[in-house]
Amino acid sequence: MKTPIVIVNFKTYPEATGENAVKLAQAISEVSEQSGVAAAVAPQAVDIGLVAGKVGIPVLAQHVDPIKPGRSTGWISPESSKAAGAVGTLVNHSEHKLPIDQVAGVVARAKEVGLSTVACAADMKESKRIAEIAPDMIAVEPPELIGTGIPVSKTKPEVVRDSVRAVKDVNPRIKVLCGAGITSGGDVLKAIELGAEGVLIASGVVRAKDQRAAIQDIISGVVRSQKR
Repeated sequence: MKTPIVIVNFKTYPEATGENAVKLAQAISEVSEQSGVAAAVAPQAVDIGLVAGKVGIPVLAQHVDPIKPGRSTGWISPESSKAAGAVGTLVNHSEHKLPIDQVAGVVARAKEVGLSTVACAADMKESKRIAEIAPDMIAVEPPELIGTGIPVSKTKPEVVRDSVRAVKDVNPRIKVLCGAGITSGGDVLKAIELGAEGVLIASGVVRAKDQRAAIQDIISGVVRSQKR
């Protein structure tokens, strides 16, 4: 996945479930193609195949487990997500936190299978610790701002700036994204000015009255940053 990138996490919202997931992913794909800005989507596990078969942008799993195929009823193997069409996975989202050893396990298993990893972190300290595991991307998201519409890039800019520096000090190849409260192109522009290489967002697009207009606004922030 190239950067700068906009990743939209569908969570379990009904506005992005089943056929609604396909419609939203198609809208995001079309806006991405028209703008030339990279985008990706993370639908629920049961919708990965449905979505991946209808769009050309990267599709990510929301979570996979650090297991190998076999006797693991109820778990999600990295192999199954890849077979469904995913090219990567989120890991350690604030709504699905894992102990650090399990984060490491997911990253390791994903690499074995050929899936990219976007690991979530709450702050600079956790970002630095996860950087030592070497996921492909780290998305710093203060959990108290998620879903609030209060953008981390404007409310807590030091979290973004310090996390970028901390991660790059450990491993400059890791791409750093930010999320939490990002709802506008202006929020995205500010994040990129702070050093972020993209954003991980959810409700600002998924729950918007006009989803297409919302993703167009978000992506406009990346476009504006590229013109500066």
